[in-house]
Amino acid sequence: MIAIEPLETLDAAVRVPGSKSYTQRAMVIAALAEGESVLRDPLLSEDTLLLARALRSLGTDVRMEGTQMTVRGTGGRITVPQHRIDLGNNGTAMRLLAGMASLGRGPIVLTGGPRLCERPMKPLLNALAAQGAGIVTERDRGYPPVTIRGGRLAGGKIVLKDIGSSQYVSSLLIAAPFAAAETAIVLEGRIPSLPYIALTVETMEAFGSAVLSNGAGRYTVKSGHRYTGCEYRIEGDASSASYFFLAASLLKGRIRVENIDPRTRQGDIGFLRILERLGCTVTREDHSVEVRGGEMPAGEMTFDLGDMPDIVPTLAVLCALRPGRSLIRNVAHLRLKECNRLEALVNELGKAGIAAEEFADGLAVDGGNPRGAAIKTYNDHRIAMSFAILGLAVPGMEIAGEACVGKSFPGFWTALEVLRGKEGSPPLYPSGGRSNTERTATP
Repeated sequence: MIAIEPLETLDAAVRVPGSKSYTQRAMVIAALAEGESVLRDPLLSEDTLLLARALRSLGTDVRMEGTQMTVRGTGGRITVPQHRIDLGNNGTAMRLLAGMASLGRGPIVLTGGPRLCERPMKPLLNALAAQGAGIVTERDRGYPPVTIRGGRLAGGKIVLKDIGSSQYVSSLLIAAPFAAAETAIVLEGRIPSLPYIALTVETMEAFGSAVLSNGAGRYTVKSGHRYTGCEYRIEGDASSASYFFLAASLLKGRIRVENIDPRTRQGDIGFLRILERLGCTVTREDHSVEVRGGEMPAGEMTFDLGDMPDIVPTLAVLCALRPGRSLIRNVAHLRLKECNRLEALVNELGKAGIAAEEFADGLAVDGGNPRGAAIKTYNDHRIAMSFAILGLAVPGMEIAGEACVGKSFPGFWTALEVLRGKEGSPPLYPSGGRSNTERTATP
């Protein structure tokens, strides 16, 4: 357990690690490409290391050297491993690799830890089965472990309606260039996290495979437009940046987050618009964002986070200090993340003296004056980091299971120490326009 030391003032700069979403997509696509790819500034975390190990099992050469990753692709020729591929709690890798594994003749078994084996995949697995892959799960329930016997996908039209994850779409898109015929994916009903499909398309195109989209939920990928190895730079992680934006708002201070493109396709950059609604001043530059906290408006407010569900813990913690009732909607699928995040937030906010309640598609938070508490993290990195930032504004906050941040942001605790100006932090910025109180953290 780690005790969080409050901060009286905040005037700082930090640098966030590479995007987890971009890193994992680029790794899988590079593994399917012809030739060698160099990924610059990838996120090196628990999730990406698990994915690298899995890709090696499927015949990909993955090497990490300093701040870059070199991937020698398979050209879509998948090696069948002699053992199960254990993905721990990496849900993104499980879904993306299901599509990749369908290109191998199999059997390929994808599995993970207890929580990952509780996370459903049936819509994706049904789509792959309809394309010609052999799919086996226990009692045909559609949960890992999954045994996949593939070969070559058929292509054609795939209709997905009211699915629980946009990652199903990303998995099918990434595998589509290897199908026997053109693939058309049609989305109907509500699809969460839509910006992440655009992120997948962008990454595919960087490696040479075109995706046609009509902008209304239809994506077409031609057969044979294979991936080619390339040099690809990973931009900073908007989800990781959100915790520092949160700190500026809670403390009414100033923070500049570097290595962030405010024009990014990452859905979580939308948190900046919410912060502007909540009294913050946001300055967007080419490769950084500065947030200055202000007075939050009172009264009831509603937030639709369907396109950025990973921001829900961050926003819920912010709303704990906002005077009024906050309704966070269109995030029912958070029950199927690393933990049931809606239930976890209600429980842990309650420990801090903040009334919150779960409803069908989200939760309500009644802001007030939170108190310190021993926070259970449920092995969920986003619960840990959100409540740790709350501890900068609320004395007495303790975080149990703090190592879980290694899933996406291994340097998180170091970054907090830098905000406090602790001894041993990286050196001060040189003079040249920046305040001599600013420090930089490079996780």
